Amino acid sequence: MLIQTRTITVKAGYADQVVQRFSRPDHPMAAIPGFIDLSVMVKKARKNEEQEEVVVLVRWESEEAWKTWEKSPAHIEGHRNARHQEKPDFILSTVVSMYEVKAVTLPRVQAQS
Repeated sequence: MLIQTRTITVKAGYADQVVQRFSRPDHPMAAIPGFIDLSVMVKKARKNEEQEEVVVLVRWESEEAWKTWEKSPAHIEGHRNARHQEKPDFILSTVVSMYEVKAVTLPRVQAQS
C-alpha cells in the first residue's frame, strides 16, 4: 500500500475552502483502479492561532495505481489548468510526502456472549 499526504498550511479561517476542494464526491481520483480512499483532516487549532493545517491523505493499493492516477488525463488537465491560475493568497505552504506501508494493525474481533 502507498499513502500520499499533502499538508497544506493556510491563514486562519480558510481551512474549509481547502476541505471543500478535496471533498468532492465526484473526484476523478475515485475512478482510478487501485484507489482506496481519500481523507481530509483539519488540525485542531489552539486559540488565537494565525494558521490552520489541512492534511489530505490518499491511500492507494500500490505505487502502480498511484502512477496510473499521475498519468491520467484528469490529473494532467487539472495541473495544466492550475498553472494558469494564481495560487490563492491564503495558502502559506504545501508539503507532499509519500509513504510505503510496512505494517497494519487491525481491530480484534470481540466474542459476543
